Amino acid sequence: MDGTEGTPTGSSIGTTQSQLDPAAAMGVVPLVQLASTTATTADTAGSEQPAADSAPKRKNKSIACDHFTKLTNADGSKMDKPRAKCNYCPQTYYVHSKSNETLSMRNHMLFACRKCPLYIQSKKQKHLVFDFADNGGGDIPMKGKLKDPASEDAKTEDDQDTSDTDDLGTSDLEAEHNLGIHSQSAIDASICLSSFGVQLEHKLTEAEVENLAKKKWRYKWDVPAAGMSKGKWAGTGECCIKDVNPDSSYDLKQKLYKHWLDVYNTSGGKDFHSSRQRLFFSLFNSYRDMLHCNKKPFYHRGSEEDSSVMDAYIMHCLNHVFRTRDLVMKNDAKVAKHQENAKNVILTDDSLRDHGFTRPKVLILLPMASIALRVVKRIIQLTPSAHKVNVDHMDRFSKEFGSEEVLDNEDERDLPPSDQNSGNVKPHKSSKPSDFQVLFGGNSKDDFMVGIKFTKRSIKLYNDFYSSDMIVASAVGLLKKIDEAKINKEKDVDYLSSIEVLIIDHADVITMQNWDFLKSVVEQLNHQPSKQHGTDIMRIRPWYLDGHASFYRQTILLSYYSNPDINNLFNKHCTNYRGKVKLVHEYKGVLPKVVLQVCQIFQRFEGDEIVNIDDARFEHFATKVFPKIKNSVEGGIMIFISSYFEYVRVRNFLKSQNASFCLLHEYAEQKDISRARVWFFEGKRKIMLYTERSHFYHRYKIRGIQNLIVYSLPERKEFYPEVVNMVDGSHDMACTVLFSPFDFLRLERIVGTAPAKRMVTSKMNLFSFT
Repeated sequence: MDGTEGTPTGSSIGTTQSQLDPAAAMGVVPLVQLASTTATTADTAGSEQPAADSAPKRKNKSIACDHFTKLTNADGSKMDKPRAKCNYCPQTYYVHSKSNETLSMRNHMLFACRKCPLYIQSKKQKHLVFDFADNGGGDIPMKGKLKDPASEDAKTEDDQDTSDTDDLGTSDLEAEHNLGIHSQSAIDASICLSSFGVQLEHKLTEAEVENLAKKKWRYKWDVPAAGMSKGKWAGTGECCIKDVNPDSSYDLKQKLYKHWLDVYNTSGGKDFHSSRQRLFFSLFNSYRDMLHCNKKPFYHRGSEEDSSVMDAYIMHCLNHVFRTRDLVMKNDAKVAKHQENAKNVILTDDSLRDHGFTRPKVLILLPMASIALRVVKRIIQLTPSAHKVNVDHMDRFSKEFGSEEVLDNEDERDLPPSDQNSGNVKPHKSSKPSDFQVLFGGNSKDDFMVGIKFTKRSIKLYNDFYSSDMIVASAVGLLKKIDEAKINKEKDVDYLSSIEVLIIDHADVITMQNWDFLKSVVEQLNHQPSKQHGTDIMRIRPWYLDGHASFYRQTILLSYYSNPDINNLFNKHCTNYRGKVKLVHEYKGVLPKVVLQVCQIFQRFEGDEIVNIDDARFEHFATKVFPKIKNSVEGGIMIFISSYFEYVRVRNFLKSQNASFCLLHEYAEQKDISRARVWFFEGKRKIMLYTERSHFYHRYKIRGIQNLIVYSLPERKEFYPEVVNMVDGSHDMACTVLFSPFDFLRLERIVGTAPAKRMVTSKMNLFSFT
């Protein structure tokens, strides 16, 4: 139900029928006619069979045939996946005679399309609801009564928002609306028509599965990104960015929407419809895989933007969890009602298949405990008050995830003793950049995992993973559990088998930790479980059993920047059948932030393939750059290296050349770091190797730099001006930067998108910036 347009054939799907009233359209028989009815179909009388001597009857045409028109391709040929368009609005549905039923179209006519003559005004009209009683055959409706949908829906919605599987007793089940002969109510229709319903109820064909397995994507559309002057959203399939009615609840559950609106207004917001929160929620609610690679993080003075995106994905997760629970509760009530009347009959209705292998449906991966504390607190704030009367283990959570470190002044501590005792150094609380202080000012632990369960009146933190609705974890924490399960066969991570929404926030920080850990965790998602874990197999969705769960999982990747690792994960491990949306952005560059008048020479080297680019970079350094600095007398040469593997290679090369050098990397002990900085500043070592990850975790200010060589460009664009500005002011300052066309993503963030395109395509190999 993606709204794809086609060309009407000009003829209706079936033979034109007489106009029916809404009650007849629902398959409901008036009481006066019921007494004289001699035979009923399977849809209206359960399992009654026709008489043996009666001739077989042809199946009746659906009422939907009179109100939908079959579509064709532009050239008049039949569509590979037949669709039909509503005669009164642009909505379309699949209409394959064997794999698609007309139930969705009937729901659309009765409850969604106001222009349809069969549309039911729920607050004014009444419809007939039958209750079944066991009279021996168990298939004849024994009593019926007229119910007011308005009052019934109000009661049902309230029950949905305050019910929970674990808290429901007999009285709660009885409080559910009486289940009658018709299989859909207004609430069921709203779920079916929501993005949630469309995402999970779709049945993949073999051809679709084969295409998804190829992992080849074509981006067919792009639209300007609101609030981003040089950004645009690009996507596969049909464009999902459309105008939304500001009077609607934006496909949110009503209680969630009202609470979110109250929180927004209380915080000083004025126009919710045009807010970042609402715009990003609509994007996430399309259930496409999403890559937002230019999200300004909260620690880079992007608190408002970061918080807006965080609110949007939190509300999307809450909406998914609550809608899942509502659907399960409705079907639980149906099953309980059926068991009272037909204890020996097993229900096989596909509409009751609403389970995964395990309960957790949402996984949020974050890099640090301090960020997890921020996200979980916001989850609690955005949960409606009725569901958070109690928040279990909040004190424990705040203590374990709260601040545990006090940043000291490492720069002053590691100065030479002569400078420490002099009056030249002014006391500062911290000489670190503000973004470093915000990011690392809290608990920077990267090994954590917590389950969250939503019940009728409470939120339970540290819940057992198998009974949790949501899991907030780090890649390190999850990978430890995965490794434990591989060693100990009694343990497992089957709670990852049914994840339907995956959020990866601050992916750029995770790249500074260990991206392979995250990749291993994502590869472990949506596998077939090793145990049953008490799940009713008859309630598991078919696509779980078919091994297609990964095609239904939505992945939302949020990052400050993009790199090949992030793009590879998005392209190869995010295979949502609904398609993909990503942000395409142009950069201005950060060269104006270099305050020193230092000549920056960018040297381009060529490489045939990306797999050989590391060898080409090293060859260029060893043959073109190192000979110029090998016999340097003055020293003060710092080589900045992005990758640790590149660092190891250069280190071994310098050893083989008997060069005078010292090391400053992320795995070095503090005493070794202090000694290396002193040696370099005093000229006892002519060359220093400095890695990007070391700079990320410590942000040292290195003194004594005369000649800077950027062996590989930094991932984080702000590091480039920081490192260049550390060059001591003198007449012989120099900065040499090595790059290849395969470094374009890093290059454009530093010099700007337009200059980067010229630099990778130009016939010249040297480029100078001052």
